[in-house]
Amino acid sequence: MPRYTEKHATAGLKEKLPKLEGLPNQFHDYEITIIIPEYTSLCPRTSLPDCGTITIEYEPAKFFVELRSLKYYILGYRNLGIFYENAVNRILNDFAHAIKPHWVVVRGEFNVRGGIKTIIEARFGKIKNRQKKKIRIISS
Repeated sequence: MPRYTEKHATAGLKEKLPKLEGLPNQFHDYEITIIIPEYTSLCPRTSLPDCGTITIEYEPAKFFVELRSLKYYILGYRNLGIFYENAVNRILNDFAHAIKPHWVVVRGEFNVRGGIKTIIEARFGKIKNRQKKKIRIISS
């Protein structure tokens, strides 16, 4: 197994990915949950696949995410060497920058590997009131 290096630690953080696009939002005070059950990327240290489910929950402000662009963005990780801790945080940063929601939570639930299941959650903004209308989208 190769030695762990700084190059491994930062792998995948600056690579170009497809652009996330927003569509104009017409409503207020509601949440959207998007579940992507077939996320894959590559471990930058071992080159083995990392698989799991990415869930994005957010309250749109002026824009909501255009799902086709999100699909191509997530597919951009398929052959990318990136630790899944970094992937969840990069997805959060890219999503918050592109869509500018009131708040967003990105959760990665990764398949068991070596007898260990990992769940990572990253947040942007303050969640004010969780009793809003919800829209749920499950990708397959």
